[in-house]
Amino acid sequence: MTLEIQYIKNTLSLFLLLACIRTPSNAFEQVSPGDTIQLSTVQEAIAYINTIKSLDSSSHWPNIDPALLLQNLNVSIRGPLKSFEGKNTNFCSYTALSYIPIRYDPLGFSHFIIELYQNGKAKMGKSVIEPGKKVRQAAGTLIYKGDLDINHLAQMWFLSLADHFKGYLNLFNDNYNTGDENRLWAATNFAKFNRMVRRLFWYKVKGKGSDLIRPHFDDIYGELQSRLQQGTVFLYLNNRMLYKKNHETSRFGIPTHYVVLTDISRNGDTLTIIYWDAGRKTLQQVTPQFLKKIIYGATFCSKP
Repeated sequence: MTLEIQYIKNTLSLFLLLACIRTPSNAFEQVSPGDTIQLSTVQEAIAYINTIKSLDSSSHWPNIDPALLLQNLNVSIRGPLKSFEGKNTNFCSYTALSYIPIRYDPLGFSHFIIELYQNGKAKMGKSVIEPGKKVRQAAGTLIYKGDLDINHLAQMWFLSLADHFKGYLNLFNDNYNTGDENRLWAATNFAKFNRMVRRLFWYKVKGKGSDLIRPHFDDIYGELQSRLQQGTVFLYLNNRMLYKKNHETSRFGIPTHYVVLTDISRNGDTLTIIYWDAGRKTLQQVTPQFLKKIIYGATFCSKP
């Protein structure tokens, strides 16, 4: 609870200094249907992984178990599609964006992970990811995080992303120290999330919303349903409101969570949404008014 209160205080304070963080309300642009990019297949990725009979230990990642890394990679690629952010971490944004490489370019993702492990750095999209020494030493040592404890792939991948990409929230904690996966060092504001997706993947990325001011939707069902037909849609949500039992009880109006919207349908005044959250598909029924209330940002990815 103390961490959440401090997070809110820091966010509100810096918002007053960084008024430019809001994305214009017309940030979505028209794109052509069928813009999802399938760069490789699961079968291609499995064939590549099968050529690696074993991995030698890496001096760059002294605490990563190479056999476990290969096992994690195999499981991630074969599906069902999932990724483990762990308990009490700020890794939800990195989990959400993992949907793109695992779903649409599993071969490229596999090459990236192996190169990152063997060389201590690797290129994805426009970014060369080269994490610092403290991060490389920490990967493989995170414990009491649930499934993340035995997922060395996720530890290496998430810590590397958090170390490489920075937003205004990370100014409070810029350098990694033990336990920072739970703190602002790993946090992701909306502009940073959009920048990560834009830099890592060959997509045209448009964001609608901000960290503190909700975007306007004339027809939230129509807009989201249309965007789903054209590409990948991420939602930046007030997660505490989404999972509370009584939707009418007010809570802090602040976004804390990223998910991948995979389907939306309407039956009268009820919307049914299906979204990929922390590696699991979840179904929720909500009203359009409530959905507008919990969404602070929507990110649409289409072919450049």
